Amino acid sequence: MQLIRALLSIVAAISVTSCARPPLAGTPQPKRAQYFVVAANPLATEAGLAVLRRGGSAVDAAIAVQAMLSLVEPQSSGLGGGAFLNYYDAGSRQIIIYDGRETAPAGAREDMFLDASGTALPIDQAMLSGRATGVPGAVRMLKLAHEEHGKLRWSSLFGDAERTAEQGFVVTPRLSRFVNGSGPQAAAPDARAYFREADGTLIEVGDRLRNPAYAEFLRRLAAEGPDAMYRGQTAERIVARTRAGPLGGTMTMADLAAYRPVKREPLCRTYRVHLLCVPPPPSSGVGLLQLMAILERTDISERGPNDPQAWFIFAEASRIMYADRDRYVGDVPVPVHGLLDPSYVAGRAALIGERAGAPPVAGRPQGAVAAAADRTLEPAGTSHFVVGDAQGNVVSMTTTVESLFGSGRMVDGFFLNNQMTDFTLQPRDAEGRLSVNAVAPGKRPRSSMTPVIILTDDRDFVGAFGSAGGNAILAYVAKSLVGALDWNLSAQEALSLPNLVARGSNFNGEVTKFPPQVLEGLRARGIELRPGQGEDSGLHGMMIRNGRFDGGADPRREGVAKAEPAG
Repeated sequence: MQLIRALLSIVAAISVTSCARPPLAGTPQPKRAQYFVVAANPLATEAGLAVLRRGGSAVDAAIAVQAMLSLVEPQSSGLGGGAFLNYYDAGSRQIIIYDGRETAPAGAREDMFLDASGTALPIDQAMLSGRATGVPGAVRMLKLAHEEHGKLRWSSLFGDAERTAEQGFVVTPRLSRFVNGSGPQAAAPDARAYFREADGTLIEVGDRLRNPAYAEFLRRLAAEGPDAMYRGQTAERIVARTRAGPLGGTMTMADLAAYRPVKREPLCRTYRVHLLCVPPPPSSGVGLLQLMAILERTDISERGPNDPQAWFIFAEASRIMYADRDRYVGDVPVPVHGLLDPSYVAGRAALIGERAGAPPVAGRPQGAVAAAADRTLEPAGTSHFVVGDAQGNVVSMTTTVESLFGSGRMVDGFFLNNQMTDFTLQPRDAEGRLSVNAVAPGKRPRSSMTPVIILTDDRDFVGAFGSAGGNAILAYVAKSLVGALDWNLSAQEALSLPNLVARGSNFNGEVTKFPPQVLEGLRARGIELRPGQGEDSGLHGMMIRNGRFDGGADPRREGVAKAEPAG
């Protein structure tokens, strides 16, 4: 334990109100009035706190956080993207899911990413195309949540982001890394124009970046509400930009005007003494719950982060979960109850042996329908944040433009998503069977975004976690839950644990962050861990322990976790 704690101590400095960590229990914790924000950028955290200081609700603050993230972390999320918002209502102790996932335009077709020979387009070509953008959902979803849970006026929630866009902000190392990196979207014409200095060079760390077009859009969004995006001049520009070549799309003004967010019932299942609540499909929350249920049937809780057997169990359980998730989850009827049935989960857990073998195949849970094996390529973008207000209401929200800088196309100072490439590019298999994640008009692409809220058995709030990372989100979040709930690590320590993502025949992870004995132990069990790729995890989360805030921000990013006393 000494070694792993030493490794975990080398993390980015964050502003956190911390506390001692008593053993977790399923009983209510003493409550103290406080509010908090955990987000991927200090300016976003501060924007949320400023709203809470004015007496705003968790949803009010979430709107301010998202507006700021769209400006200062545009590689990950934005107003031109989509999100899942997991909301805890402290008064009723109920969970509400707000689904702001993008939708396919009415003119979308299952073969839209195939070439003339029926072969899937290269992923980079598909992501940069006009066809890549789905109808954005984040703004209308946030407006719906605000109508039901807001306290302050909608028009008062965008001031910090507007001023920062007008006056400029200092470019961070992470933003600079992606602007000057090899990602295809960063080289797109709109992105290059935005990030280029007057002398023709690209922005670097420490430069000041202004975005007057975004400031102007925020002024209209504050005054007009979502119609500022879904109707009128901005909508016209979105349609024009997505219909432009190469590979122009089919989005229309009618598609934008018709978008509606969806309120959904959460999926909640017990994990040891706690209740985990996640969004239902098309989110992959069911996959996370299945993974935790498999782990609950092992002895991982009796081990720890220095034990190679713990990581072996985690890897094998992950592979089993991904086999099922990839086959059955999408914006279609999903055999949720079959996937989480205790007898089915027990059978899947029994597949974990002494050594890693061939990739596991999908099982046949009750209610499953034969479908093509899925080949979706889901890039590792996205951002996650958590907000809690003085009344105890909590937002756990995962938000995205899909890949880095979305499609690389901009309108009114924000990037447009490339969410259509979260559908499988190859919709049918050799036998003609359709994938559950094939494109269809009005359909929402499957998402790995899984914002989690943790409750006691009598539905008191305990904590919230989530992450960026594409397909790896499920593994990142599960790792953090094991660390916080099973190994009694602080939120920061749990988030900082090395990442390991096992899916199919691939075993990826942060090789240099694991102790040598863990790597050797995994090797002896048939797992050769290799470095992964993408933009890294973006884990953010918190727990309430003895009434005190215990928050953490992923050291792989630039986030801040902060709580303040209310009143």
